[in-house]
Formats: sequence, C-alpha cells, structure tokens
Amino acid sequence: MEQSTIIEPIAPQTRIVAAQPAALQEPRFIRYLLTFIALAFLAFFIVLPLVSIFITAFQKGADVYFAAITHPDALAAIQLTLTVIAIVVPLNAIFGIMAAWALTKFNYKGKNLLLTVIDLPFAVSPVIAGLVFILLFGAQGLFGEWLFANDIKIVFALPGIVLATIFVTLPFVARELIPLMQAQGTSEEEASISLGANGFKTFYYVTLPNIKWGLFYGLILCNARAIGEFGAVSVVSGHIRGMTNTMPLHIEILYNEYQFSAAFAVASLMSVLAILTLIIKDIVAWKSKSL
Repeated sequence: MEQSTIIEPIAPQTRIVAAQPAALQEPRFIRYLLTFIALAFLAFFIVLPLVSIFITAFQKGADVYFAAITHPDALAAIQLTLTVIAIVVPLNAIFGIMAAWALTKFNYKGKNLLLTVIDLPFAVSPVIAGLVFILLFGAQGLFGEWLFANDIKIVFALPGIVLATIFVTLPFVARELIPLMQAQGTSEEEASISLGANGFKTFYYVTLPNIKWGLFYGLILCNARAIGEFGAVSVVSGHIRGMTNTMPLHIEILYNEYQFSAAFAVASLMSVLAILTLIIKDIVAWKSKSL
C-alpha cells in the first residue's frame, strides 16, 4: 500500500517593509521646526559672532586692518603662536602614539590609572595648570632657586608657554587613537612579528597605515586647541609685549586698551586659522570614511 504524500500549499510571498525610524515618522511641521531652531541657534551663537568680528575688524578701513596685523607686537605674537604649535603638535603626536600603543597592545595592571592621567587635562582648569607650573618653576617655586642659579628660564619665557600648552592639549591625539587601535586589535601586528619584522617595521608598515587618519584628525584638534589656548598660557607668560604674548594674549591687551579695531583684526586672523582647521578636519573625516 503506497503512502500518500500531502503537499502543503505554498503561502503567497509577502512583502517585508522595513520599519522606518521613529524620527522619520514625526510630522513634517515638527521636523521643520527642529531644523529651524538648530539653524537659528547656530546662526545666533556662531555665525553672527564670526561675521561681527570681520565687520568690526574692517570698520575703519583696510589700511587700519593691515596696520594692526603687521604691527611688530602682532607679528611677534603670531610668530610665537606658530612656534609653540610647531613644538607642541609633534610632541603630542609622539606621546599620543606611545600612550595609545601602551594602552591597547599590552595587558598590565595600571592601565586605567594611565587612562585617567591622560584625561586629567580635561578636568583641570587651564588656569590651575598654569599655577602649577608657577609653583614648580617660578622664582619661589620648587625648582626656582636651582633654575635661577643656572640661568634657566621656564616661566615668563617660551619653555613655560610650551609646557602649559602641552598640558592642555595632551589628551587629543591619544584619545583619537585609543578607540581606533582597540577596534583593530593586535592580530596584524602579531602576524607581522611572526613573519620576522621588527617592532619599527611592524609599526611603520602595519600599524601606522591603519591609524593615519585618526592620527591626522587628532593632530588637527590639537593644533586648533593650541592656537586658542588662553588660560594656562596667560598665567605662565607674564604678558611681555613682543616676547611672551601669543595671539589670544595680544588680543586681550589690545581690547583692554580700547584698541577695538586692532583687537578684532588679530581676532579675525585667528578666526581664519580656526576655519581653515575645521575645513581640513572635515576633509580628513570625509577621506577616512571613503576609504
């Protein structure tokens, strides 16, 4: 006796429609209202102040503007700011790579403590950081007598400004690299070492290509922070005209002396540097996502 076979009817194919996110289900009026509020907020607190800086800078004409930014004190402030950046950014790059490598490629006790120390400049006020360097290297500081006896100047000189700027910009490169290197793991480096490559070749040919965009992004943020640093540098600089005044300090002095056109002229130059930094940052972010 043959066993009958029961054929189940095939259910008609159903169309699966992906559920839209909740944000897309909001009424059009709500979306337009939220967009308008965000754009109005940005226009009022960012665009309008930037526009007013340039308007005030050119209020008395282009001659006054160019005279302000080519004044010897302004040129000295610009040169000092660029010198500090040229020192601080490479040092932060070296430290950030080493710190990120130590935190992501090795397992040991004390990693959380090292991470906490790296984040410390985010929590400490820049003014307090400047006071710490005064207590260490000032005339009445811990090392003050020894520095004075050996004619070494830290505070009220370039080294103090560099130290203060390094302190406030210390976390930026490391904080960009740590999550990136954590996500990549250690398998590629281990494979490189197992094939006979030494540590330097492994870093240069394996690690660096994987982190180059994150490194560049961190350097851009570090550069932007170094340009605009005021609090810590103000404490350790001494406000010596033509010698220890960076661009933010020079702007403060001009503003306090009621030289508003000159102050906003230098401020507009800083704004241009900041805008260029943001443009480069966006280009780097776009390049990193497209690869």
